[in-house]
Amino acid sequence: MLPPILWGGHLRTEVQTSRDPHATLTVTEAPHSTARARALVLAGVLDAKGAGPFATQVRKRLPVKDGKLLLDLTALTAIDSAGTATLVDLWRTGKTRGFSTELQGVQPGVLQWLQEFRVTVDLPPPVALPSFFESFGDTIWSAIHALGDFIVLAADTTIGGIQSFFTPGRMRWSAYFREASLMGSQAFGIVGLITFLIGLTLAFQSAYQLRQFGAAIYVASLTAISMVREMGPLITAILVAGRSGSSITSEVATMKVGEEIDAMQVMGIPFVDFVAVPKVLAMVTMVPLLTMLADLLGILGGWIVGMVYLDIAPKPYLQKTIDALVTKDLVTGLFKSVVFAWGIALIGLYHGMGVRGGAQEVGKATTASVVSAIFFIIVADSIFSIIFYVVMG
Repeated sequence: MLPPILWGGHLRTEVQTSRDPHATLTVTEAPHSTARARALVLAGVLDAKGAGPFATQVRKRLPVKDGKLLLDLTALTAIDSAGTATLVDLWRTGKTRGFSTELQGVQPGVLQWLQEFRVTVDLPPPVALPSFFESFGDTIWSAIHALGDFIVLAADTTIGGIQSFFTPGRMRWSAYFREASLMGSQAFGIVGLITFLIGLTLAFQSAYQLRQFGAAIYVASLTAISMVREMGPLITAILVAGRSGSSITSEVATMKVGEEIDAMQVMGIPFVDFVAVPKVLAMVTMVPLLTMLADLLGILGGWIVGMVYLDIAPKPYLQKTIDALVTKDLVTGLFKSVVFAWGIALIGLYHGMGVRGGAQEVGKATTASVVSAIFFIIVADSIFSIIFYVVMG
């Protein structure tokens, strides 16, 4: 076994992958190395200061004739022209003495230097790209595993939330109220403004057509039903997904990267009870309340259009709105909002728990969470609309 060899050396300015002024090169002989097939693992920086000692030591361990010299460069972080020349010289020596030189794990920066020397080194053959069916199957298999993990998280969190009602002592009420405040009261302004403008727009677009038939009064019915059954829950859920769903993901992902969740597990603190349940319950509580606010402000926007643009008296407009709405309209809208809230919170938790890596992965997980949540909202809303239309009319 060849002991580790350490050489110090300052990096050259052309080296792109390391900034450590005291970077070293470590060379170890792999356990499977033999006299016929020498396998060396390079790690660190191969530059002018280390190239000479590296070449001297390697020449003492060259394989026999018809053998192979295998250099694993996966952990080689940087290389310069002197290091590249050393590798090329080993390749040429192998051609002269009758053994082959093979490089594994060649990083793009190393390969670029080798190409600059215009020398063809015996690199391993490129990995064949998977076929369409292999890629499709791998995607389906990954989706099945992801769905399974999501179902487990959803089941644990839902059961934990139900149990908290029967055993209030296990519920972190301070965390619940803090999350409810962040998701509810602080979202009041943006949800109210957007839904008010949506109601205003719906009324204008409806009036554009209905005025041609002298049926402007039906703007009240159309705006009220659209807001309560469809636009109120939908717009509220999308806004909450972008605002609070992303916040859940980034918070949990930061805890994951910072190993706080691992520390909780070591201390015996269940993640579901301590983190997940307060967030899910707060979301499920506040989104229906925000939806009712959205319904009222959307109807208010239509009411203003009716009075100012259509010259409809306030009382007849409100009476027409009340006559158009029935209990099932409010029930279906609130039911949608509960399901949307449940999905947004769980999707945020799932993407946050799935983070592997550093700060960059936190951003990617947050983006994926918002996209997934909005996709879930649109699909679920479409399914509910079909079901409610067929079952309830």
